[in-house]
Amino acid sequence: MRRFIILCLAVWSVKCSDDTIIGVKLILIKLCCTQKNGCREMVGYISLDNKSQTDFDAPYVVQVTSPVDHAEEPHWDGRKNILYYVDIHNGGVLAYHYYTKKLSKITLNGETSPVVPIRKNPNVLLVGLNRSVVAVEWDGKKQLGDQEILTTISKQFPKSRFNDGKADKQGRLWWGTIGPESNGYVTPNEGLFYKITRENLENPKVAKAPVSNSNGLAWNKANNKLYYIDTPTLKVVEFDYDDEKGTLSKENRTIFDMRDYEGKLTGLPDGMTIDDEDNLYIALYGGGAVLKVNPTTRKLLKVIPIPARDVTSAMFGGPNLDILFVTSSRVSLTAKERLFYPAAGSLFAVKNLKAKGLPAFTADIVDGVTKRLNLLENLFAPDIFYPTPKESKTVTRNSEIREFKTPFPFNKLVVADG
Repeated sequence: MRRFIILCLAVWSVKCSDDTIIGVKLILIKLCCTQKNGCREMVGYISLDNKSQTDFDAPYVVQVTSPVDHAEEPHWDGRKNILYYVDIHNGGVLAYHYYTKKLSKITLNGETSPVVPIRKNPNVLLVGLNRSVVAVEWDGKKQLGDQEILTTISKQFPKSRFNDGKADKQGRLWWGTIGPESNGYVTPNEGLFYKITRENLENPKVAKAPVSNSNGLAWNKANNKLYYIDTPTLKVVEFDYDDEKGTLSKENRTIFDMRDYEGKLTGLPDGMTIDDEDNLYIALYGGGAVLKVNPTTRKLLKVIPIPARDVTSAMFGGPNLDILFVTSSRVSLTAKERLFYPAAGSLFAVKNLKAKGLPAFTADIVDGVTKRLNLLENLFAPDIFYPTPKESKTVTRNSEIREFKTPFPFNKLVVADG
């Protein structure tokens, strides 16, 4: 293999005509990418001005699954090397197996979101099902066990449903709801943000009220700050957080406001994650991108384009927590828009960002499932959505990851062509 790489580099350096250079180098890229035990994924690009270039360290975006209608709530479980996420409006709970590249799915009776594995049993998932928290015993493949409804919330807003949520370091659930939706419009002030623990499982505590569309949240590395999005506000706010008591400060501070970038950014802040340097990654629904924001300086650092208009959430995963998995939606796209965004609704992977995430916390409000219920519509065999080679290729073309300094104008980083 080493000799093969040396040969590739030697041929790469030979000066020929422009057409010959482009043709030979495209072949070499393909050969390097297909060597069984070769170097890591090698993705290059050929510029349109006949200047042959390559940058194997540039960030790039890969479509890793086939589309669903509304992918959301990615959660990386390093115990099983699985990326869980949901297809909200179709009741789907999906498991993307990192090493086999296979996707498994179950379908529940209702709208599903979020999904969080429990701490004491990696084969039990807590899933938001409409307004209920349900425990589902599932190995991520074919084995489906018991299911149990743990609690039902928000009786004052019976048309609301769970939307976004995570577990904190102690295993408490911080899950929020969204008000009734109609034609893309969310009824304001009919959502709530809950803290759910073992002790209050029968009557979960409201941590923040009211909200309209409780969305992205993330804790900093020290676990003394909670960042939170209520989408219609167009803001990311910061709460002081007491990890031992599980309490939020009454006051919050705005650390990012979309209105500060009016005319420069589009879309609504949706899901969110954080890296090990405490930078936030904010999905833009309707904006076709993920934003990297420093919450301390309140500066926009990068805009990471995604080949889908409606980007829903993000989560670091992979064995080294250095891959940014991004979910997206196609549910609001017209037939013509779906032709323009054929990958919308897929799970994407952003690689070579030179950033690492923090481990996702598991839930510790139950130890397992104790009741047998039938919450399922269907159980699909695994691999039904196994991505084809065409769908697995790098799909971001002639795009830029824009790196902000002041924050405008921006320095351009090329995302490699596939």
